[in-house]
Amino acid sequence: MSVRAPSGTADAVARDGRVRGRIAQALLFLAALGAIVAAVGAVGAVADAGPATRMVETWRMLGFGVFAGVFLLLAYRPRLYAGIWELSILNKLGLSLAALSFGSDTDGAGTALVADSAVTLMLVAAYVLSKGWTAWSTARATA
Repeated sequence: MSVRAPSGTADAVARDGRVRGRIAQALLFLAALGAIVAAVGAVGAVADAGPATRMVETWRMLGFGVFAGVFLLLAYRPRLYAGIWELSILNKLGLSLAALSFGSDTDGAGTALVADSAVTLMLVAAYVLSKGWTAWSTARATA
């Protein structure tokens, strides 16, 4: 004799998984929107940059665009991209820690601390909600 959970329980679990996935998607879309806004906002910094900073400002602007794309890809298929979650989280955490260590004497450190810390928290929450670590089993299964 086997014991089965009531079908309502399975439905509730599936519904909970969908809700968690939607919240994760919303967090990733918000992170992508922030990166797009930052990329557009950086156009002026590139245009105004002198020869000493033009390349760095361009690199920064394009980096925002890349991260917008990464966040959108993760929102679309959160369990497909093994390693991308972890690299993104580590990048944003690293930038947060750098901004914290540089302190208020460094231009932009305060803004970076707030923005990158917020994105780090959003990414970690989305990673947990969407079970992003399962991308590794998908990658192993297709290897």
